Amino acid sequence: MTSEIDAAKLKHLLEHWIEHNDSHSQSFKEWAAKVQAAGYEELAKDILLANEKMKECSDLLKAASEKV
Repeated sequence: MTSEIDAAKLKHLLEHWIEHNDSHSQSFKEWAAKVQAAGYEELAKDILLANEKMKECSDLLKAASEKV
């Protein structure tokens, strides 16, 4: 392990990514509702699927954070 990478830095970085994903997730949900209301059902479904994948990503990052 190099001196630039330590547990505190890794924990901080993982937490930042999780917060960033959560922000995107909220935006995806809001936009999916707007897109659906505009009549773009399939597009809204795709955005909601992307939201689910974002949640999966965050879950993996949370698991990684617990290992630090």
